[in-house]
Amino acid sequence: MSPEFSIEMKSIHKVYPDGTVALRGVDFELRSGEIVGLLGENGAGKTTLMKILSGLLPPTSGEIYYNGKPVHFRNPSDALKLGIGMVHQYFALVPPFTALENILLGQEKAGRLSPLDLKSAREKVKALMEETGLSVPLDTPIELLSAGVQQRVEILKVLYRGTDVLILDEPTSYLTPLEVEELFKVMRRLKAQGKAIVFITHKLREVVEISDRIQVLRNGVVTGKLPASEATFDKLAIMMVGKEVIPQAVRSEAEPGEPVLKVKDLYVMSDFGTMAVKGISFEVRAGEIFGIAGVEGNGQSELVQAITGLRRPVKGEIWLKNSNVTAFGPRKLYSLGLSHIPEDKSKFGLAMNFDLAENSILGRQWEPQFAGAFGRLNWDNILKFTDRLIKSFNVVAPGVRTPVKSLSGGNQQRLLVGRELSKEPSLVVAAHPTRGLDIASTVYIRELLIKMRDAGKAVLLVSADLDEILELSDRVAVMYEGEFLGVGDIKEFAREEIGMMMGGVRVRK
Repeated sequence: MSPEFSIEMKSIHKVYPDGTVALRGVDFELRSGEIVGLLGENGAGKTTLMKILSGLLPPTSGEIYYNGKPVHFRNPSDALKLGIGMVHQYFALVPPFTALENILLGQEKAGRLSPLDLKSAREKVKALMEETGLSVPLDTPIELLSAGVQQRVEILKVLYRGTDVLILDEPTSYLTPLEVEELFKVMRRLKAQGKAIVFITHKLREVVEISDRIQVLRNGVVTGKLPASEATFDKLAIMMVGKEVIPQAVRSEAEPGEPVLKVKDLYVMSDFGTMAVKGISFEVRAGEIFGIAGVEGNGQSELVQAITGLRRPVKGEIWLKNSNVTAFGPRKLYSLGLSHIPEDKSKFGLAMNFDLAENSILGRQWEPQFAGAFGRLNWDNILKFTDRLIKSFNVVAPGVRTPVKSLSGGNQQRLLVGRELSKEPSLVVAAHPTRGLDIASTVYIRELLIKMRDAGKAVLLVSADLDEILELSDRVAVMYEGEFLGVGDIKEFAREEIGMMMGGVRVRK
């Protein structure tokens, strides 16, 4: 194999025991001192390919070469011994342990009668932090650190093991724009030190900004390789989904009417007994999208749950149209015209073991069109309704009695959104409505929300995706630690200003 590349993967196939084909003869190359962006929609095979390179999964067939020599990994330890490490999208940290303890976990050897040499290890970690620019408070428990700092701990944990090939799986998912900038600075510094970095993502803007080369996967096949300097959003989108996709939904000027939702001095407690929402007040008017931006974990979930009847506020009022609905449950709120697209569809939105027909009427089963005589369901009407629903919202499924769990994430979300929007609501509460979706599904759902706004509905959009907030919102609030740091017309805010507020920097009085 060519000594030009530190990593070469040749004709990698991966077929899972259930027959699912994840990779179909994929080639991948990586040089020392470069960043390669591995781009693709959900299910394209990006993470599977890198799990094979990091020793977490065996390939069904194909070869891996490291510095020109064939290698075979039985587990991640084998890959780490050669200097290949992966930082996964979901952190594998022990919350009560300190940052230092998490970095050392499983690495330091101590005899049965001798204590762990923390002093020596601490000095090694400090030297590594200075070398890489990854600064973290070593004695602070992980549970008290932000997502951005936790990610630094994950990277340090891998680098501490002598890694020369660093794989980052969707590393910006839970970061503020400022934290993304800091991460990119670290990546560039590591690249300058000769590290080889794989950047797994589905975000076009970021992959173009940070990568030297970009490789695109679709349905387990390589659809393109090109230098980042030659990449455009249109080119990459076509490679990702197989056809040209409009990168943004088109939003006209809003013509807002009277307030539909009013929230007054609201306080909401978290599950941990802390105040998650602290005296928030705002309103959402008919014919507008009010966006709430912020990194997850700053009280947005508790706020949405209070508005949708899933959590009782400690103090304050919630008004829907002209009714005080502060103490109302979900069923009553739905009957008054509220629709809810929850942040976790498997927990709050869909019953995964139910079929499409059953899920299409969840929360509506008592309505006259679905409820037959003697408390029985009118299945003729339900099946006809479900058939119309999947056609209207482009849900791809074998049939209306297909279990929802067998659908792709994008089609599950389309079914959920279709069910909620088909209620003809006056208020739509949409929490992270396109998180984890491919480009086509993302654009489709965003366009649906704009159509609801244009039809005179009030839309409350909660999202950690700054691009989504900027694309859809007419007015915006930035939420940090349970409070709004800024509220106003979207035109009044620069992207950088919103990013700073998402990180807790108050730039306005």
